[in-house]
Amino acid sequence: MSWGTELWDQFDNLEKHTQWGIEVLEKYIKFVKERTEIEINYAKQLRNLSKKYQTKKNSKEEDEFKYTSCKAFQTTLNEMNDYAGQHELISENMSSQITAELTRFVQELKQERKSNFHEGRKAQQHIETCWKQLESSKRRFERDCKEADRAQQYFEKMDADINVTKADVEKARQQAQIRHQMADDSKGDYSSVLQKFNCEQHDHYFTHIPSIYQKLQDMEERRIGRLGESLKTYAEIDRQVIPIIGKCLDEITKSAESINQKQDSHMVIEAYKSGFEPPGDIDFEDFTQSIKRTVSDTSLTNPKTDGKSDLKLSSKSRGKLWPFIKKNKGATPEDFSNLPPEQRRKKLQQKVDELNKDIQKEIDQSPDGSYTEDHSQETEVKVTPTEFDDDFDEEEPLPTIGTCKALYPFDGENEGTISVTEGEILSVIEEDKGDGWTRIRRSEEEEGYVPTSYIEVYLDRNAKDS
Repeated sequence: MSWGTELWDQFDNLEKHTQWGIEVLEKYIKFVKERTEIEINYAKQLRNLSKKYQTKKNSKEEDEFKYTSCKAFQTTLNEMNDYAGQHELISENMSSQITAELTRFVQELKQERKSNFHEGRKAQQHIETCWKQLESSKRRFERDCKEADRAQQYFEKMDADINVTKADVEKARQQAQIRHQMADDSKGDYSSVLQKFNCEQHDHYFTHIPSIYQKLQDMEERRIGRLGESLKTYAEIDRQVIPIIGKCLDEITKSAESINQKQDSHMVIEAYKSGFEPPGDIDFEDFTQSIKRTVSDTSLTNPKTDGKSDLKLSSKSRGKLWPFIKKNKGATPEDFSNLPPEQRRKKLQQKVDELNKDIQKEIDQSPDGSYTEDHSQETEVKVTPTEFDDDFDEEEPLPTIGTCKALYPFDGENEGTISVTEGEILSVIEEDKGDGWTRIRRSEEEEGYVPTSYIEVYLDRNAKDS
Protein backbone atom coordinates (compact mmCIF):
# COMPACT_ATOMS: atom_id res chain seq x y z
CA MET A 1 0.00 0.00 0.00
CA SER A 2 1.15 3.47 -0.89
CA TRP A 3 0.94 6.67 1.12
CA GLY A 4 0.39 8.55 -2.14
CA THR A 5 -2.93 6.85 -2.83
CA GLU A 6 -4.15 5.93 0.65
CA LEU A 7 -3.08 9.11 2.46
CA TRP A 8 -3.43 11.68 -0.34
CA ASP A 9 -5.28 14.11 1.97
CA GLN A 10 -3.16 13.58 5.15
CA PHE A 11 -0.33 16.01 4.52
CA ASP A 12 -0.35 17.48 8.06
CA ASN A 13 -0.55 14.08 9.77
CA LEU A 14 2.30 12.73 7.67
CA GLU A 15 4.37 15.75 8.60
CA LYS A 16 3.76 15.07 12.31
CA HIS A 17 4.40 11.33 11.98
CA THR A 18 7.72 11.67 10.16
CA GLN A 19 8.86 14.22 12.75
CA TRP A 20 7.92 11.77 15.50
CA GLY A 21 9.90 9.02 13.74
CA ILE A 22 13.06 11.12 13.73
CA GLU A 23 12.54 11.93 17.42
CA VAL A 24 12.32 8.19 18.17
CA LEU A 25 15.65 7.67 16.42
CA GLU A 26 17.21 10.54 18.35
CA LYS A 27 15.88 9.08 21.60
CA TYR A 28 17.54 5.75 20.75
CA ILE A 29 20.83 7.53 20.02
CA LYS A 30 20.63 9.22 23.41
CA PHE A 31 19.98 5.84 25.04
CA VAL A 32 23.07 4.31 23.42
CA LYS A 33 25.19 7.28 24.46
CA GLU A 34 24.16 6.85 28.08
CA ARG A 35 24.85 3.11 27.82
CA THR A 36 28.39 3.80 26.54
CA GLU A 37 28.98 6.19 29.45
CA ILE A 38 27.82 3.52 31.89
CA GLU A 39 30.12 0.94 30.28
CA ILE A 40 33.18 3.20 30.34
CA ASN A 41 32.53 4.24 33.94
CA TYR A 42 31.98 0.62 34.96
CA ALA A 43 35.24 -0.40 33.27
CA LYS A 44 37.07 2.42 35.02
CA GLN A 45 35.68 1.39 38.40
CA LEU A 46 36.63 -2.24 37.77
CA ARG A 47 40.19 -1.26 36.86
CA ASN A 48 40.50 0.93 39.96
CA LEU A 49 39.10 -1.87 42.11
CA SER A 50 41.54 -4.39 40.64
CA LYS A 51 44.44 -1.97 41.09
CA LYS A 52 43.41 -1.22 44.67
CA TYR A 53 43.71 -4.86 45.72
CA GLN A 54 46.74 -5.76 43.60
CA THR A 55 49.74 -7.00 45.58
CA LYS A 56 52.24 -4.17 45.93
CA LYS A 57 55.85 -4.92 45.06
CA ASN A 58 58.45 -4.93 47.81
CA SER A 59 55.74 -5.15 50.45
CA LYS A 60 54.79 -7.68 53.07
CA GLU A 61 51.87 -8.76 50.89
CA GLU A 62 54.30 -9.99 48.23
CA ASP A 63 55.33 -12.86 50.53
CA GLU A 64 51.71 -13.97 50.67
CA PHE A 65 51.72 -14.57 46.90
CA LYS A 66 53.31 -17.99 47.41
CA TYR A 67 50.05 -19.36 48.83
CA THR A 68 47.73 -20.94 46.27
CA SER A 69 44.71 -19.09 47.65
CA CYS A 70 46.50 -15.74 47.25
CA LYS A 71 47.59 -16.72 43.74
CA ALA A 72 43.97 -17.48 42.88
CA PHE A 73 42.88 -14.11 44.22
CA GLN A 74 45.66 -12.41 42.24
CA THR A 75 44.48 -14.23 39.11
CA THR A 76 40.95 -13.01 39.80
CA LEU A 77 42.19 -9.42 40.01
CA ASN A 78 44.11 -9.78 36.73
CA GLU A 79 41.11 -11.31 35.00
CA MET A 80 38.84 -8.54 36.28
CA ASN A 81 41.22 -6.09 34.64
CA ASP A 82 40.73 -7.93 31.33
CA TYR A 83 37.00 -8.09 32.07
CA ALA A 84 37.00 -4.29 32.37
CA GLY A 85 38.73 -4.07 28.99
CA GLN A 86 35.81 -5.84 27.36
CA HIS A 87 33.38 -3.27 28.74
CA GLU A 88 35.62 -0.54 27.33
CA LEU A 89 35.42 -2.34 23.99
CA ILE A 90 31.61 -2.38 24.21
CA SER A 91 31.62 1.37 24.81
CA GLU A 92 33.99 2.05 21.90
CA ASN A 93 32.09 -0.14 19.43
CA MET A 94 28.71 1.31 20.36
CA SER A 95 30.04 4.83 19.95
CA SER A 96 31.58 4.16 16.54
CA GLN A 97 29.11 1.65 15.06
CA ILE A 98 25.82 3.01 16.42
CA THR A 99 26.01 6.54 17.81
CA ALA A 100 28.21 8.08 15.13
CA GLU A 101 26.50 6.28 12.23
CA LEU A 102 22.96 7.05 13.39
CA THR A 103 23.79 10.69 14.08
CA ARG A 104 24.87 11.13 10.46
CA PHE A 105 21.82 9.19 9.28
CA VAL A 106 19.45 11.43 11.29
CA GLN A 107 20.98 14.55 9.76
CA GLU A 108 20.41 13.08 6.28
CA LEU A 109 16.81 12.20 7.19
CA LYS A 110 16.10 15.70 8.44
CA GLN A 111 17.46 17.22 5.25
CA GLU A 112 15.52 14.78 3.05
CA ARG A 113 12.31 15.29 5.01
CA LYS A 114 12.66 19.06 4.80
CA SER A 115 13.17 18.89 1.04
CA ASN A 116 10.17 16.59 0.48
CA PHE A 117 7.77 18.64 2.56
CA HIS A 118 9.02 21.83 0.93
CA GLU A 119 8.19 20.30 -2.42
CA GLY A 120 4.80 19.18 -1.08
CA ARG A 121 3.96 22.64 0.22
CA LYS A 122 4.99 24.14 -3.09
CA ALA A 123 2.63 21.78 -4.92
CA GLN A 124 -0.10 22.55 -2.41
CA GLN A 125 0.34 26.27 -2.89
CA HIS A 126 0.22 25.85 -6.67
CA ILE A 127 -3.06 23.95 -6.60
CA GLU A 128 -4.50 26.50 -4.20
CA THR A 129 -3.50 29.29 -6.58
CA CYS A 130 -5.20 27.47 -9.45
CA TRP A 131 -8.30 27.06 -7.32
CA LYS A 132 -8.37 30.77 -6.53
CA GLN A 133 -8.09 31.58 -10.23
CA LEU A 134 -10.95 29.22 -10.96
CA GLU A 135 -13.10 30.80 -8.26
CA SER A 136 -12.31 34.27 -9.56
CA SER A 137 -13.19 33.31 -13.14
CA LYS A 138 -16.37 31.65 -11.94
CA ARG A 139 -17.52 34.68 -9.96
CA ARG A 140 -16.78 36.98 -12.90
CA PHE A 141 -18.77 34.75 -15.26
CA GLU A 142 -21.62 34.65 -12.76
CA ARG A 143 -21.56 38.42 -12.36
CA ASP A 144 -21.48 39.06 -16.12
CA CYS A 145 -24.40 36.70 -16.64
CA LYS A 146 -26.46 38.56 -14.07
CA GLU A 147 -25.54 41.89 -15.61
CA ALA A 148 -26.51 40.60 -19.09
CA ASP A 149 -29.82 39.34 -17.73
CA ARG A 150 -30.63 42.68 -16.13
CA ALA A 151 -29.65 44.51 -19.35
CA GLN A 152 -31.92 42.20 -21.36
CA GLN A 153 -34.82 42.79 -19.01
CA TYR A 154 -34.26 46.53 -19.13
CA PHE A 155 -34.21 46.47 -22.96
CA GLU A 156 -37.42 44.47 -23.11
CA LYS A 157 -39.07 46.88 -20.70
CA MET A 158 -37.98 49.90 -22.72
CA ASP A 159 -39.08 48.27 -25.96
CA ALA A 160 -42.56 47.60 -24.59
CA ASP A 161 -43.03 51.14 -23.31
CA ILE A 162 -44.74 53.31 -26.04
CA ASN A 163 -43.71 56.48 -24.29
CA VAL A 164 -39.99 55.75 -24.72
CA THR A 165 -38.24 57.14 -27.72
CA LYS A 166 -36.61 54.95 -30.27
CA ALA A 167 -33.24 56.36 -29.34
CA ASP A 168 -33.61 55.19 -25.74
CA VAL A 169 -34.77 51.77 -26.91
CA GLU A 170 -31.79 51.46 -29.22
CA LYS A 171 -29.44 52.48 -26.47
CA ALA A 172 -30.92 49.82 -24.17
CA ARG A 173 -30.64 47.23 -26.90
CA GLN A 174 -26.96 48.02 -27.50
CA GLN A 175 -26.27 47.87 -23.74
CA ALA A 176 -27.92 44.45 -23.56
CA GLN A 177 -25.82 43.20 -26.45
CA ILE A 178 -22.63 44.43 -24.75
CA ARG A 179 -23.57 42.63 -21.54
CA HIS A 180 -24.35 39.46 -23.44
CA GLN A 181 -20.95 39.64 -25.12
CA MET A 182 -19.22 40.12 -21.79
CA ALA A 183 -21.09 37.14 -20.40
CA ASP A 184 -20.03 35.04 -23.34
CA ASP A 185 -16.40 36.12 -22.88
CA SER A 186 -16.54 35.31 -19.14
CA LYS A 187 -18.05 31.96 -19.97
CA GLY A 188 -15.21 31.14 -22.32
CA ASP A 189 -12.62 32.28 -19.79
CA TYR A 190 -14.27 30.29 -17.00
CA SER A 191 -14.39 27.19 -19.19
CA SER A 192 -10.71 27.55 -20.03
CA VAL A 193 -9.68 28.12 -16.40
CA LEU A 194 -11.84 25.22 -15.24
CA GLN A 195 -10.29 22.89 -17.78
CA LYS A 196 -6.82 23.99 -16.74
CA PHE A 197 -7.63 23.57 -13.04
CA ASN A 198 -8.96 20.06 -13.56
CA CYS A 199 -5.78 19.15 -15.37
CA GLU A 200 -3.62 20.66 -12.61
CA GLN A 201 -5.69 19.01 -9.91
CA HIS A 202 -5.40 15.62 -11.58
CA ASP A 203 -1.63 15.99 -11.86
CA HIS A 204 -1.47 17.18 -8.25
CA TYR A 205 -3.35 14.26 -6.68
CA PHE A 206 -2.31 11.52 -9.07
CA THR A 207 1.25 12.50 -9.94
CA HIS A 208 2.93 15.11 -7.75
CA ILE A 209 1.51 14.19 -4.34
CA PRO A 210 1.94 10.39 -4.82
CA SER A 211 5.55 10.98 -5.87
CA ILE A 212 6.29 13.17 -2.85
CA TYR A 213 4.47 10.87 -0.43
CA GLN A 214 6.26 7.86 -1.88
CA LYS A 215 9.58 9.54 -1.09
CA LEU A 216 8.37 10.18 2.45
CA GLN A 217 7.25 6.56 2.75
CA ASP A 218 10.63 5.31 1.50
CA MET A 219 12.36 7.63 3.95
CA GLU A 220 10.22 6.36 6.84
CA GLU A 221 10.82 2.73 5.91
CA ARG A 222 14.58 3.35 5.74
CA ARG A 223 14.42 4.92 9.18
CA ILE A 224 12.57 1.94 10.61
CA GLY A 225 14.91 -0.53 8.89
CA ARG A 226 17.98 1.34 10.11
CA LEU A 227 16.66 1.29 13.66
CA GLY A 228 16.22 -2.48 13.40
CA GLU A 229 19.77 -2.92 12.09
CA SER A 230 21.11 -0.77 14.92
CA LEU A 231 19.30 -2.89 17.48
CA LYS A 232 20.92 -5.99 15.98
CA THR A 233 24.31 -4.28 16.11
CA TYR A 234 23.61 -3.34 19.71
CA ALA A 235 23.07 -7.00 20.60
CA GLU A 236 25.98 -8.21 18.44
CA ILE A 237 28.45 -5.86 20.14
CA ASP A 238 27.51 -7.41 23.47
CA ARG A 239 27.60 -10.91 22.02
CA GLN A 240 31.12 -10.45 20.60
CA VAL A 241 32.67 -9.99 24.04
CA ILE A 242 30.81 -12.88 25.68
CA PRO A 243 33.45 -15.51 24.67
CA ILE A 244 36.28 -13.39 26.06
CA ILE A 245 34.35 -12.62 29.23
CA GLY A 246 33.67 -16.35 29.46
CA LYS A 247 37.41 -17.05 29.22
CA CYS A 248 38.05 -14.55 32.03
CA LEU A 249 35.49 -16.32 34.19
CA ASP A 250 36.94 -19.71 33.21
CA GLU A 251 40.39 -18.55 34.34
CA ILE A 252 38.93 -17.42 37.65
CA THR A 253 37.25 -20.81 38.06
CA LYS A 254 40.47 -22.59 37.09
CA SER A 255 42.48 -20.59 39.61
CA ALA A 256 39.88 -21.35 42.28
CA GLU A 257 40.15 -25.06 41.53
CA SER A 258 43.95 -24.85 41.80
CA ILE A 259 43.75 -23.82 45.45
CA ASN A 260 45.39 -26.51 47.60
CA GLN A 261 44.57 -26.01 51.25
CA LYS A 262 46.95 -28.77 52.34
CA GLN A 263 49.83 -27.21 50.44
CA ASP A 264 49.08 -23.78 51.91
CA SER A 265 48.97 -25.18 55.43
CA HIS A 266 52.36 -26.87 54.84
CA MET A 267 53.74 -23.56 53.61
CA VAL A 268 52.75 -21.99 56.92
CA ILE A 269 54.87 -24.63 58.64
CA GLU A 270 57.81 -23.94 56.33
CA ALA A 271 57.45 -20.20 56.86
CA TYR A 272 57.20 -20.08 60.64
CA LYS A 273 58.55 -23.35 62.07
CA SER A 274 61.46 -22.57 64.41
CA GLY A 275 63.02 -26.02 64.48
CA PHE A 276 63.04 -26.14 68.28
CA GLU A 277 61.65 -29.01 70.27
CA PRO A 278 59.00 -28.18 72.87
CA PRO A 279 60.55 -27.28 76.26
CA GLY A 280 61.37 -30.28 78.40
CA ASP A 281 61.12 -30.68 82.14
CA ILE A 282 63.34 -28.36 84.17
CA ASP A 283 65.83 -30.16 86.41
CA PHE A 284 65.43 -29.70 90.13
CA GLU A 285 68.08 -27.40 91.57
CA ASP A 286 68.94 -28.08 95.16
CA PHE A 287 69.72 -24.70 96.67
CA THR A 288 70.32 -26.23 100.12
CA GLN A 289 73.82 -27.14 99.00
CA SER A 290 74.67 -23.48 98.62
CA ILE A 291 72.70 -21.80 101.35
CA LYS A 292 75.50 -19.30 101.92
CA ARG A 293 75.10 -18.01 98.39
CA THR A 294 72.97 -14.96 97.78
CA VAL A 295 69.77 -15.11 95.85
CA SER A 296 71.29 -13.00 93.10
CA ASP A 297 74.18 -15.47 92.71
CA THR A 298 71.85 -18.39 92.17
CA SER A 299 69.18 -16.55 90.22
CA LEU A 300 68.19 -18.26 87.02
CA THR A 301 67.39 -15.01 85.33
CA ASN A 302 70.50 -13.05 86.43
CA PRO A 303 73.52 -15.42 86.56
CA LYS A 304 76.37 -13.12 87.54
CA THR A 305 78.73 -15.87 88.74
CA ASP A 306 82.23 -16.36 87.46
CA GLY A 307 81.21 -19.33 85.36
CA LYS A 308 82.15 -21.99 87.98
CA SER A 309 78.68 -22.51 89.46
CA ASP A 310 77.32 -26.05 89.43
CA LEU A 311 73.74 -24.79 89.35
CA LYS A 312 73.59 -23.79 85.70
CA LEU A 313 70.96 -25.31 83.48
CA SER A 314 72.15 -28.08 81.26
CA SER A 315 72.70 -27.22 77.64
CA LYS A 316 69.75 -29.39 76.77
CA SER A 317 67.41 -27.45 79.08
CA ARG A 318 68.70 -24.10 77.87
CA GLY A 319 68.19 -25.16 74.29
CA LYS A 320 64.62 -26.11 74.91
CA LEU A 321 63.87 -22.86 76.73
CA TRP A 322 65.23 -20.76 73.85
CA PRO A 323 61.81 -20.09 72.20
CA PHE A 324 60.72 -18.24 75.36
CA ILE A 325 63.76 -15.98 75.57
CA LYS A 326 62.91 -12.39 74.60
CA LYS A 327 64.22 -11.66 71.12
CA ASN A 328 66.14 -8.57 70.15
CA LYS A 329 63.84 -6.23 68.20
CA GLY A 330 66.67 -4.31 66.59
CA ALA A 331 67.96 -4.60 63.05
CA THR A 332 68.32 -8.10 61.63
CA PRO A 333 72.01 -9.17 61.59
CA GLU A 334 73.49 -10.33 58.32
CA ASP A 335 73.98 -13.88 59.59
CA PHE A 336 70.35 -14.04 60.80
CA SER A 337 71.55 -15.18 64.21
CA ASN A 338 68.41 -13.72 65.76
CA LEU A 339 66.22 -16.29 63.97
CA PRO A 340 65.34 -19.81 65.07
CA PRO A 341 67.55 -22.54 63.55
CA GLU A 342 65.21 -23.65 60.78
CA GLN A 343 64.34 -20.10 59.69
CA ARG A 344 68.01 -19.15 59.91
CA ARG A 345 68.94 -22.08 57.68
CA LYS A 346 66.38 -21.03 55.06
CA LYS A 347 67.43 -17.38 55.15
CA LEU A 348 71.12 -18.25 54.84
CA GLN A 349 70.42 -20.63 51.98
CA GLN A 350 68.36 -17.93 50.27
CA LYS A 351 71.16 -15.42 50.68
CA VAL A 352 73.72 -17.90 49.33
CA ASP A 353 71.55 -18.48 46.26
CA GLU A 354 71.18 -14.73 45.71
CA LEU A 355 74.93 -14.14 45.97
CA ASN A 356 75.65 -16.99 43.59
CA LYS A 357 73.21 -15.47 41.10
CA ASP A 358 74.92 -12.08 41.43
CA ILE A 359 78.33 -13.67 40.82
CA GLN A 360 77.04 -15.55 37.80
CA LYS A 361 75.47 -12.37 36.48
CA GLU A 362 78.78 -10.52 36.81
CA ILE A 363 80.57 -13.35 35.02
CA ASP A 364 78.02 -13.33 32.20
CA GLN A 365 78.30 -9.55 31.80
CA SER A 366 82.11 -9.56 31.83
CA PRO A 367 83.55 -8.97 28.32
CA ASP A 368 86.06 -11.83 28.53
CA GLY A 369 83.74 -14.12 30.44
CA SER A 370 85.73 -13.90 33.67
CA TYR A 371 84.75 -12.31 36.95
CA THR A 372 87.30 -9.63 37.83
CA GLU A 373 85.45 -7.74 40.56
CA ASP A 374 86.17 -7.87 44.28
CA HIS A 375 85.77 -11.41 45.61
CA SER A 376 84.45 -10.30 48.98
CA GLN A 377 81.00 -11.60 48.11
CA GLU A 378 82.43 -14.93 47.01
CA THR A 379 84.30 -15.15 50.30
CA GLU A 380 81.06 -14.39 52.12
CA VAL A 381 79.36 -17.13 50.18
CA LYS A 382 81.97 -19.58 51.35
CA VAL A 383 82.06 -18.41 54.97
CA THR A 384 78.33 -18.22 55.56
CA PRO A 385 77.53 -21.84 54.74
CA THR A 386 80.50 -22.90 56.88
CA GLU A 387 78.92 -21.20 59.87
CA PHE A 388 75.63 -22.74 58.93
CA ASP A 389 77.18 -26.19 58.66
CA ASP A 390 78.67 -25.86 62.15
CA ASP A 391 75.20 -25.48 63.57
CA PHE A 392 73.36 -28.15 61.63
CA ASP A 393 75.77 -30.72 60.12
CA GLU A 394 77.05 -33.79 61.91
CA GLU A 395 80.73 -34.62 61.73
CA GLU A 396 80.14 -38.37 61.48
CA PRO A 397 77.65 -40.12 59.19
CA LEU A 398 74.33 -40.64 60.91
CA PRO A 399 72.98 -44.17 61.33
CA THR A 400 69.83 -45.32 59.58
CA ILE A 401 66.75 -44.98 61.80
CA GLY A 402 64.11 -46.17 59.35
CA THR A 403 62.93 -46.12 55.75
CA CYS A 404 60.59 -43.95 53.73
CA LYS A 405 58.60 -44.04 50.50
CA ALA A 406 58.38 -41.00 48.21
CA LEU A 407 54.74 -40.01 47.70
CA TYR A 408 55.54 -37.24 45.21
CA PRO A 409 58.54 -36.36 43.02
CA PHE A 410 60.89 -33.71 44.42
CA ASP A 411 63.52 -31.87 42.34
CA GLY A 412 65.95 -31.09 45.15
CA GLU A 413 67.48 -28.10 43.35
CA ASN A 414 68.58 -26.22 46.50
CA GLU A 415 71.82 -27.00 48.30
CA GLY A 416 71.37 -29.56 51.07
CA THR A 417 68.34 -31.19 49.44
CA ILE A 418 68.13 -34.40 47.43
CA SER A 419 65.89 -35.27 44.52
CA VAL A 420 63.51 -38.23 44.72
CA THR A 421 61.05 -39.88 42.37
CA GLU A 422 57.55 -41.01 43.21
CA GLY A 423 57.50 -44.49 44.79
CA GLU A 424 61.25 -44.55 45.52
CA ILE A 425 62.33 -46.29 48.78
CA LEU A 426 65.13 -44.56 50.74
CA SER A 427 66.76 -44.66 54.18
CA VAL A 428 65.89 -42.18 56.91
CA ILE A 429 68.90 -40.89 58.90
CA GLU A 430 67.28 -37.93 60.68
CA GLU A 431 63.57 -37.46 61.38
CA ASP A 432 61.63 -34.23 61.10
CA LYS A 433 62.58 -31.83 63.91
CA GLY A 434 59.44 -29.81 63.40
CA ASP A 435 60.77 -27.75 60.49
CA GLY A 436 58.99 -29.78 57.82
CA TRP A 437 62.17 -31.51 56.50
CA THR A 438 63.44 -35.09 56.87
CA ARG A 439 67.02 -36.16 56.15
CA ILE A 440 67.37 -39.27 53.97
CA ARG A 441 70.12 -41.29 52.29
CA ARG A 442 70.33 -43.17 49.00
CA SER A 443 72.82 -46.03 48.41
CA GLU A 444 75.13 -44.93 51.23
CA GLU A 445 76.44 -42.19 48.94
CA GLU A 446 73.81 -39.48 48.50
CA GLU A 447 72.01 -37.85 51.37
CA GLY A 448 70.02 -34.68 51.87
CA TYR A 449 66.72 -33.18 52.98
CA VAL A 450 63.27 -33.64 51.45
CA PRO A 451 59.92 -32.16 52.58
CA THR A 452 58.32 -34.46 55.15
CA SER A 453 54.96 -34.02 53.43
CA TYR A 454 56.41 -35.60 50.27
CA ILE A 455 57.30 -38.93 51.91
CA GLU A 456 55.79 -41.62 54.11
CA VAL A 457 58.20 -42.50 56.95
CA TYR A 458 58.60 -45.91 58.61
CA LEU A 459 60.85 -45.48 61.66
CA ASP A 460 62.76 -48.36 63.23
CA ARG A 461 61.81 -48.11 66.91
CA ASN A 462 64.88 -50.06 68.04
CA ALA A 463 67.22 -47.80 66.07
CA LYS A 464 65.45 -44.70 67.39
CA ASP A 465 65.66 -45.87 71.03
CA SER A 466 69.36 -46.73 70.70
